Amino acid sequence: MEKSITKTNRAWIEEQAPEMEPQRQFYYMDIAKQLIAEREAKLGRKLTYYVETFGCQMNARDSEKLRGILETVGYVSNDSETSDFVLYNTCTVRENANNKVYGRLGTLGSYKKKQPQMLIALCGCMMQEAHVVERLKKDFRFVNLVFGTHNIFKFAELLVAALLEMDEAGKREKRPKMVVDIWDGTSEIVEDLPIQRKYRFKSGVNIMFGCNNFCSYCIVPYVRGRERSRDPEDIIREIQRLVADDVVEVMLLGQNVNSYGKGLTPEINFPELLRRIENIEGLERIRFMTSHPKDLSDELIAVMAQSKKICKHMHLPLQSGSSRILKAMNRHYDKEQYLLLVEKLRAAIPDIAITTDIIVGFPGETKEDFLETLDVVKKVRYDSAFTFIYSKRSGTPAAEMENQVPEAEVKENFDILLKEIQSIATQKANELEGACLPVLVEQMNEQDASLVTGRLSNNATVHFPGDASLIGTIVDVKLTECKGFYYIGSRA
Repeated sequence: MEKSITKTNRAWIEEQAPEMEPQRQFYYMDIAKQLIAEREAKLGRKLTYYVETFGCQMNARDSEKLRGILETVGYVSNDSETSDFVLYNTCTVRENANNKVYGRLGTLGSYKKKQPQMLIALCGCMMQEAHVVERLKKDFRFVNLVFGTHNIFKFAELLVAALLEMDEAGKREKRPKMVVDIWDGTSEIVEDLPIQRKYRFKSGVNIMFGCNNFCSYCIVPYVRGRERSRDPEDIIREIQRLVADDVVEVMLLGQNVNSYGKGLTPEINFPELLRRIENIEGLERIRFMTSHPKDLSDELIAVMAQSKKICKHMHLPLQSGSSRILKAMNRHYDKEQYLLLVEKLRAAIPDIAITTDIIVGFPGETKEDFLETLDVVKKVRYDSAFTFIYSKRSGTPAAEMENQVPEAEVKENFDILLKEIQSIATQKANELEGACLPVLVEQMNEQDASLVTGRLSNNATVHFPGDASLIGTIVDVKLTECKGFYYIGSRA
């Protein structure tokens, strides 16, 4: 870019931008590079960035894309919220997630008073709620950039807008205007933008976006939009590139991976996608989440059973064991159907680990309903479970339901459930003691420098003697001692 980027030629910059993606974003990355370089020249140092991710693995994958763009334009990573650029990738699955972000923003505001040139950005699911954006405009006017879930691919373009606005506001000696770009939805999927992976040997891979299920307690379809699947060729190409870059394990991501492929031409479903991924040479492990029970097919179970690469782990959210409550949750299966799925999984894959999500205290839940959930837990014998106390989520049908369960009763049931889950999980874990199994080594142990930490195919954690040269490799380990939720091992 030959011209200096100033207020007088900002319109020219926009006129030169390509219409097609991702070329448009690479154009804005070049603009951002120049803006960053000008700032670095004035300060005599590199500019730093800090990204914090709240929420699910979909958000974590989005943050890798955001980091990739920041690294491309010249920022360097930092672990401090006093960095030159701070970005929160937010979650809004529960009300307290929003409150946590508001609290953190208060702290950021005090930092920015000391360093006015600091840029603060917010993105993610929380930003898709209109009342949140209005509160930001009213109470947190120091925030520079706000965007949502549907246009994360536009980050470079929006970053340039925020940088230019800061420059222009400085000349006016006024507070920069907040750059806000929120989309209600999109059918667009933009490929091939930079990514800064957290791990060199494993990676998440989005196979679809959005959700069509509208569970009555869940805000996700409203903030992530309707389901849209990526073309299988794009997914395969991405994984092949990852494998060429030393990745040995991929996690296929979607709000409901089991419904992958709907609406694509030619037609393809999730089991067929898995078959194609299985054939990628050099890929050692395949994981996926999350699976909705209503779409878990016999074909998928058969593919998992036949696969040499798909990990022996299925995360299958239950939410409730009561068919009556499941109907109120709009889950589209009942207790008996769920138990039949587990029976099929265990028959086809005897050593599979099954984990789940459970909500306690959904509106109208009686003691009998809770005991139905406890019954499923005892019959399935989960390897682990994420358990949640129901809390109202504004904007969902469940928040308007009557018969909210008294807090004391919910707490009592929750404690009973947690105790049962932990007891079963410990028993299940003990069954593997003494076994010799392959472990993907992920990192040095955080407490003991003589140990490395890795994961079994069933997603359980193992600590055993080793050094950094093992990170990213799969080695056979004897599980010498079970510690309840993890193992101590030794090289086989």
